[in-house]
Amino acid sequence: MQRLFLLCVLLVLACDPAAALQFQADRGAATLDEKAESSRAVRRTVQAARLAETAAIAIDGRLDEAAWQQAPVIDDLKQREPVQGAAPTERTVVRLLYDDEAIYVAARLYDSAPDSIVARLGRRDAYLESDLFGFLIDPFNDDRTGYYFALNAAGTLYDGVLMNDDWDDDSWDAVWQGKARIDEEGWVAEMRIPYSQLRFYDLEEQVWGINFKREIARKNEEDYLVYTPRNESGFVSRFYDLTGLHNITPPRQIEVVPYVTTKAEFTDAAEGDPFNDGSQITPDFGADLKYGVTNNLTLNATINPDFGQVEVDPAVVNLSDFETFFPEKRPFFIENANVFNFGSGGANNNWGFNWGSPDLFYSRRIGRAPQGSTPEADFVNADDGTNIIGAAKLTGQIGGSWNVGTVQALTAREMADLALGGDRFSAEVEPLAYYGVYRAQKEINEGRQALGFMSTIAARSFQEDRLRDEINEESYAAGLDGWTFLDKEKTWVLTGWSSLSHVRGTEARLLSLQQNSQHYFQRPDANHVSVDSSATSLTGWSGRLMLNKQRGKLHVNAALGAISPGFDVNDLGFQWKADHINGHIVVGYRWRDPGTFYRRIFLNSSFMQSYDFDGNLVDRGFWANYSMQFHNYWSIFFGGQFRPPSNNNRRTRGGPLTRDPASRVVFFGAESDSRKALVFELEGYVWKSTEAGNEGNVELEMEWRPAANVALSLSPGVSFSHVETQYVGTFDDPLATETFGQRYVFADMDQVTVSSSLRLNWTFSPALSFQLFAQPLISAGDFSEFKELARPKSYDFNVYGEGVSTFDPDAFVADPDGPNGPAAPLAVGNPDFNFASLRGTAVMRWEYRPGSTLFFVWTQSRSDAQEFGDLRFGDSFDRLIDLRPDNIFMVKFTYWLNP
Repeated sequence: MQRLFLLCVLLVLACDPAAALQFQADRGAATLDEKAESSRAVRRTVQAARLAETAAIAIDGRLDEAAWQQAPVIDDLKQREPVQGAAPTERTVVRLLYDDEAIYVAARLYDSAPDSIVARLGRRDAYLESDLFGFLIDPFNDDRTGYYFALNAAGTLYDGVLMNDDWDDDSWDAVWQGKARIDEEGWVAEMRIPYSQLRFYDLEEQVWGINFKREIARKNEEDYLVYTPRNESGFVSRFYDLTGLHNITPPRQIEVVPYVTTKAEFTDAAEGDPFNDGSQITPDFGADLKYGVTNNLTLNATINPDFGQVEVDPAVVNLSDFETFFPEKRPFFIENANVFNFGSGGANNNWGFNWGSPDLFYSRRIGRAPQGSTPEADFVNADDGTNIIGAAKLTGQIGGSWNVGTVQALTAREMADLALGGDRFSAEVEPLAYYGVYRAQKEINEGRQALGFMSTIAARSFQEDRLRDEINEESYAAGLDGWTFLDKEKTWVLTGWSSLSHVRGTEARLLSLQQNSQHYFQRPDANHVSVDSSATSLTGWSGRLMLNKQRGKLHVNAALGAISPGFDVNDLGFQWKADHINGHIVVGYRWRDPGTFYRRIFLNSSFMQSYDFDGNLVDRGFWANYSMQFHNYWSIFFGGQFRPPSNNNRRTRGGPLTRDPASRVVFFGAESDSRKALVFELEGYVWKSTEAGNEGNVELEMEWRPAANVALSLSPGVSFSHVETQYVGTFDDPLATETFGQRYVFADMDQVTVSSSLRLNWTFSPALSFQLFAQPLISAGDFSEFKELARPKSYDFNVYGEGVSTFDPDAFVADPDGPNGPAAPLAVGNPDFNFASLRGTAVMRWEYRPGSTLFFVWTQSRSDAQEFGDLRFGDSFDRLIDLRPDNIFMVKFTYWLNP
């Protein structure tokens, strides 16, 4: 494993930046020449003027420098909303200047009612209903990718990347300047964007794609230099050409951000714990590096990264056999994450019904909680997460049309301290591990076709053999993806992907892997899989093919995908399930032009069906959805789904098939006008089966803006369910011949969950903000009418306490054939639960200079679980308040250096 890591490092360091730079320039010039010969050469142009060497621009939102008055005027924006193609209701004038270091943008946004300008202040990239001006560019002029920079009327900064022609991602943060100012004529947006933050070819004359956007919030108006018409697709490919950029050189980017932190932890320590007296103070340091390897390749590296300012994950109660997916929140992994998207390019819709495409790269696997068990001990002291020694990420373009990326990470060997009696010792709980991700995709024929590949590696070095039986030794995955448009107008696109996985480990580890919830090879009635106790590897495949109609009022989406029983990418990816074949077809119609009482209407309907690799029908459904926005900008949606009877190959957790009764669901929602100071959104659903039970959920999200710089949101919700076959356990009994020598025990469960999310965003200036997040949750589950599966491929159960069987509700002991029968009693235990949790994060963030930030963070969590099944809301809430919380305080100081 160490040799593999060293090889990857050498491959990164061995590249010749000078040679690569020249290759990029040659290829970039050739690409632009090819474009000049194509139909794109007739696009309209926008002119930028060079700033005189003696002139200087102060980014203050005043536009009082003479150079601005001499720059060419661009003022021919058009409405996209609400009246497509009409002249804007307010005039916009844009000017562009540039020098050897940066491009400058000035926008005079005239307004006939300056006192009605909506200027709401928020943290960077925060979605706000506010007047806004955006500058969008495609420096490679590849018609698919680019950057955007925007300012709202209060001075909030926005930036991000453009991709796949129609998509954008705000996780990228550049270091640039922007200033907004409201005056008697309207407002002004002024920007300075250094070339060091952009990637472009080293050419004597640059031609970039360009667009502008203006939002007038009170009118819900959107104006563009060039827009995507309703019922069409393609955004970046429609950009105008920006010309006049002569003799500018992409600088070699070098950014270093060292940091220091101090963390103070105050926790509820157990009495006699020798490792924890209830308080701990930990200083730390590290650094982040951003280096432009070439004009088009950027290396991001981090040493001893700290993610203490990241918001905590919400609490969940998961009673299923599926892993809960939590989104990535760590800045290092979020930035340019779109480069590693696999299988989703080309199409502007990727529908899925009872289908989840495996993620080959799920970055939260890097630095996750230690996976290994610990020997028996009275007290255990182990870190909540694995320490990342270092990580590097290389992203960009090579060869003019190859988008590439790689992530390399090394995580530390984690040891737990243990105490047993008077002895103290340590044990390995996570081995030293290397993670590698490699991604490349080439677009052909101006993006009409593309072919890409992606591969991942996870390799570990164990110190203790005990962990070899618990954690994979090595895991590999590799895949191909791409798309092709089927017609000249890019109306129909065919996309697809396929991937392979290979996992290696000890016999004990592979035995566990085959029987876990991803695979269930031990299913006694399965003819296509079986457990191999001598296996030391597991290999599988997956793939999907999808047809999508991109344009027009009528839209169509169809897909067919499969995940083989042995496919497994969970070491460095995220996988919903294996042994799954799924297909669907969606047909819909869109009324995008306003009518008598609506602004737009969407209607969709679909049919889906799923099988396992044994040919068993495991799901089938008919689904329909209707959504509408009214002229007052309120909107509603509602729909439903009907599922006929099918089979279930997961209910018994590795046991035989059962029948799934027919069910139906109705869902609904409504949203108020988002321009108002008080906005609410209501949504919910009700699921019903005459045999299997029922469940429902209602959530109300309210956001109140008492001031332009303060937003308070509250999202209370309640869910309920009555499930008649909640899994309890599997018990060996050779007398249970109908069910292959096992008794699969279930129960009715009545569960109620009450939760809420509270968020406060208080922004004092574009550089200083305070955020608070808190989530209380109380969930209770009451189990009753314990039963066992009567026979495979049925929904028949033998209820304990009926007939000759007995059930002791105090001891939770069932006897399948009564006291006089030969079957042994089953101690099923008391699965009733009442779980209460309160967790939250408060963050004060001050960007005291561009790229340099000071954080003050407070995180608190408290939770409690009891063995009773009723909600007892008042008692549970009081119990939460009385609990002693765990408090973590942190100060983090970063300083941006650009040598």
